[in-house]
Amino acid sequence: MDSVNHPPHYTKGSIECIDYINAWDMDYIEGNIVKYITRYKFKNGIEDLKKAQFYVNMLVERAEEDAKQK
Repeated sequence: MDSVNHPPHYTKGSIECIDYINAWDMDYIEGNIVKYITRYKFKNGIEDLKKAQFYVNMLVERAEEDAKQK
């Protein structure tokens, strides 16, 4: 197992987390949400869920600002 390029906490199933993020053309914030949700059971548990929550809150704030400008 290549723990640098293909770590096991990102390669569960048939698609790697990074490939999913790239396929959906996600930005940094969106990608981090997917990354932390994907790995939380296999790496840092609740800490990763809290990190995902931080980025979800940031994404909500950005979406609310975008909605105000329309």
